[in-house]
Amino acid sequence: MKIILSLVLIFTLAISCKNSSEQENVTTKKNEVAQAETEFVFPYKFSLAQWSVHYAIQQGKMDPMDFAAYAKKMGFDAVEYVDQLYQLDKSLSYSEGVMKLAQAWKEKNDAAGVETVLIMLDTAGELADPSEEKRKEAIAKHKVWVDAAVLVGAKAIRVNLFGLTEPEAWHDASVTALKDLSNYAAEKNINVAVENHAQLSNDAAKLAAVIEAVNMSNCGTLPDFGNFCVLREGGSRWGPAPCIEEYDRYQGIAELMPYAKGVSAKSSDFDENGNEKRIDYFKMMQIVKDSNFSGYIGVEYEGDVIDPAPGIIATRDLVIKAAKQAN
Repeated sequence: MKIILSLVLIFTLAISCKNSSEQENVTTKKNEVAQAETEFVFPYKFSLAQWSVHYAIQQGKMDPMDFAAYAKKMGFDAVEYVDQLYQLDKSLSYSEGVMKLAQAWKEKNDAAGVETVLIMLDTAGELADPSEEKRKEAIAKHKVWVDAAVLVGAKAIRVNLFGLTEPEAWHDASVTALKDLSNYAAEKNINVAVENHAQLSNDAAKLAAVIEAVNMSNCGTLPDFGNFCVLREGGSRWGPAPCIEEYDRYQGIAELMPYAKGVSAKSSDFDENGNEKRIDYFKMMQIVKDSNFSGYIGVEYEGDVIDPAPGIIATRDLVIKAAKQAN
């Protein structure tokens, strides 16, 4: 009898342990599923702006043609080229020189395993120049870069609206130029993205009004976190002339995001906690999220240092950290 009772007790304990183990497994699996469901997934793609390495290139410490390989080594699969960091072949016509450069970029991209999302244009003339003749020349040169974008597989060209400083005249000239350029780009399935980049284009409301007036789906903005100085001392376009009138950067980004073809995460200096000293990235990424943007965020570290790698990584990590906290 004692033997039978012992066997019953052992069997009961075994069943109890099995049920307990199964319950623990179910609970563990539920916890794992819940954790997976709440795990943060970065909702954007990163590209690396070549301006991040401009100082090293300008100081002769980096060959600009090595940029694709450098970006890949840094963990980026997409790049943004900057035309002013290259010299066109002077023995060729302008269009031939541009296309030769684009072909070289394509070959470097293919070798490194990266793609071009954007070409930043600074040398193709001023689209809002006071001279109508010069504006037409600039439009023609920008169209060549649209063809280059097609060749290299880029999705967009970034343009500036330099030139006129009287708001009404600037608006009208900008709209006319962008319509002409964007019509051509639309035929090639290329976007035209205007960056807030000096003078009146740093007034986000005025830039948004230009984009509204153009009213074309392939013409938009490239909101840059850092460029909001509307007026510098002496009328200078760039520093070191001090800024005497600055647009609110957070309001500006909010006004430009509805038209965004990309985002430029500008940075230059960080504190001991990894935060950008001038720009509240947490505010910025909340604005970006609220706009329902889902494209590329370009890392653009502009510190004047030979080795920009730490600044590039710090910028990328800060974007991710800020995006995680956006609600």
